[in-house]
Amino acid sequence: MKQAKKIKYLAILLLMAFTQVMSQLTEEELAKIAQNPLANIISVPFQNNTNFGIGPFDRTQNTLNIQPVIPLAEGKFIIRAILPIINQPNILSETGNYNGIGDISLSAFYTNNKGKINWGAGPIINLPTAGENLGIKEWGVGPSIVGVIKPGSWVIGVLINNVWSLESDLSAFTFQPFINFNLPNGYYLSTSPKVTANWQADSGNKWTIPIGLAFGKLIKPKGFLPFNIQGGAYYNLEKPEFTGAEWQLRVAITALIPKAIF
Repeated sequence: MKQAKKIKYLAILLLMAFTQVMSQLTEEELAKIAQNPLANIISVPFQNNTNFGIGPFDRTQNTLNIQPVIPLAEGKFIIRAILPIINQPNILSETGNYNGIGDISLSAFYTNNKGKINWGAGPIINLPTAGENLGIKEWGVGPSIVGVIKPGSWVIGVLINNVWSLESDLSAFTFQPFINFNLPNGYYLSTSPKVTANWQADSGNKWTIPIGLAFGKLIKPKGFLPFNIQGGAYYNLEKPEFTGAEWQLRVAITALIPKAIF
């Protein structure tokens, strides 16, 4: 019991110490850290995507992505996971939904944060964890790269990957640019459209190409670790005719945790 109390007090002291360190950074500096997927800090985003206008009955689908990002070896390696929790409508009916976990995506990057261009490269793995009608439920693997530049008030970058199934001929491509312009007091404007392609689909159903804008703020409560909030909307210029959504509402909150706290 005494040992447990000592561990508890030590954890509280560490939290206070690192909160003090984080408080020395401005809101603008913390916002730029939160926007950089290669930053040497643990971040835990909770991103909720609500997709409207799917199928002939204009159904609504919702996905909550839990996306922890964990740097290792002083930031030389970064592990990123995406755990989707999905509410998927039966698009062939006005009623009925499937609920559960989708396929988990796991990425590992070797990073280089020296110079004007920061980059990371490594494998991405699709884990077959999806429930019924919530994913492909197949092992998949492929390459993933990310690049970031930070000129002035901007944080600009792109994430690219392609996953090939190890159990079928399915193949999926992702191209996700992100552009952030930072304003005073931790406010910022952002766009991060996730362009995807299903290479096995016919030409009219292959691509999803959104366009949109988000607004966010880095919040630094006194005595607590900072967090980032963001909300935005995206309209799909191109989408699969039958299964694609007309537009998406995206809301996210990200906790920032100094990795040394662990």
